Amino acid sequence: MPESPTLRRPFIVAAIMACMAMISIEATIVSTAMPQIAGQLGDLHLYSWVFSAFLLAQTAMTVAFGKLADLYGRRPILLIGIAIFLVGSVLCGLAWSMPSLIAFRLIQGLGAGAIQPVALTLVGDMYSVEERGKVQGYLASVWGVSSVVGPLAGGLIIQHFSWAWIFWINIPIGILAAVGFIAFLNEGITREKRKVDVLGAGLFAVSVAALMVALTEIGSSAATVVAALAVAIAAGVLFLAQERRARDPMMDIGLWLRRSIATANLVTLLSGMTIIGLTTFLPMYVQGVLGQTPLVAGFTLTVMVLGWPIGATVAAKNFKRFGLRPILLFGAALLPIGASIFLFLGPGASPLFAGFGSLIVGFGMGFLTNAAIVIVQSSVGWSERGAATSSNIFARNLGSTLGATALGAVFNLSLASGGGGALPASLDRIQELLERPGAIAADPQTQAALAHSLHLTFWAMFCVAALTFALALLVPKATAAASTVRVPKEEAAVPEALPTPEA
Repeated sequence: MPESPTLRRPFIVAAIMACMAMISIEATIVSTAMPQIAGQLGDLHLYSWVFSAFLLAQTAMTVAFGKLADLYGRRPILLIGIAIFLVGSVLCGLAWSMPSLIAFRLIQGLGAGAIQPVALTLVGDMYSVEERGKVQGYLASVWGVSSVVGPLAGGLIIQHFSWAWIFWINIPIGILAAVGFIAFLNEGITREKRKVDVLGAGLFAVSVAALMVALTEIGSSAATVVAALAVAIAAGVLFLAQERRARDPMMDIGLWLRRSIATANLVTLLSGMTIIGLTTFLPMYVQGVLGQTPLVAGFTLTVMVLGWPIGATVAAKNFKRFGLRPILLFGAALLPIGASIFLFLGPGASPLFAGFGSLIVGFGMGFLTNAAIVIVQSSVGWSERGAATSSNIFARNLGSTLGATALGAVFNLSLASGGGGALPASLDRIQELLERPGAIAADPQTQAALAHSLHLTFWAMFCVAALTFALALLVPKATAAASTVRVPKEEAAVPEALPTPEA
């Protein structure tokens, strides 16, 4: 191991990127393989829960693991997260039915809930604000590469190997990441004997999980939605009561309500709603209304994912020159600009036009998310950075779920009611036509209904993007102290001098 902590930082970042690659590639590689997996396991009606279970567990546990990282250090929580994720991956490959696969995806999600916030927190520990943005750009590029490599790898694995390798491919990556943390990350933290707010963490997880179940099931089962909402509200009330009486609460409400953190997280939440709307409905428009192939539809999203890390990298290089808030505002302004392009799409539009709008949105997200996470991390000290970072990731995940629900409701209601000269259409009929390339063009009535519904959905997405910019104006200007928070390089990887976490 190199003597200088500064020399160890690249190895730690490599381990972080490996961890993030496991999580990011899961979304694309699993979605590519799921049709074949579902064909073998059956229970097609549970298809969406393979994805929802992962996101549910990840979102519910993100805040708890962020708090634990502040209490016990980053390395042990990262190693626990990697272990849980790999156990879930092994079990997913051994799944014998759709319910068992969903259960094992929950385990994977628990591991992801530890890895993502703590890995980003570790970046905040090791690097100054100016350096941190650059590293965040590297991490954003991991998601961009995964979006391209994931579908290709999924297709090759399904074609030449067992679908179990979709999940088992994580094992060598996770082991290498764990070895990297063990070898190069030595925090040297003096630990105190402290009581963990297990009850608070459990109530929070139950409340968030129930809320996400309710949001996921809207439009499917009214009874399930009502029951889940009741559980979410009851658990939420008990959680707030527990946090008021707990000596060392799992969630510091005061931390979440600090203006810089609260506003940055709200902006992040709304930006998550915008992105999920784009990724969900733009491919449908390109295929169903513009009559293009799935490959072309995928291209219109790929440019967004490629624009994201480019925007993050450019933002990082300009933090010192322009400041964090102006960078955030610039990114937030690009969202409604990019979203407005989709308002002018028509049946005869070029897919390049849609791709251009997607690129602008991705570029804006790179600026916005990079600035938001640095603002949040720079607003706190070491002992609160894990909780602050996890709050931002929680906001992004919750925004994705809320966006899928809200924008999906706009789309479904418009489709069912008709309007704009279009007659009501069946979602099942649209799905059936989209599965056969070119088939929807032979049904102009359904195509017109789809075009009208998606146009209204794009308007809703534009309104969310505009609201994102409006809220970004409320983010306070970073103070000189906050914008230049710096972990000395001597302490970056071995922070023996860092303060012991306090209650």
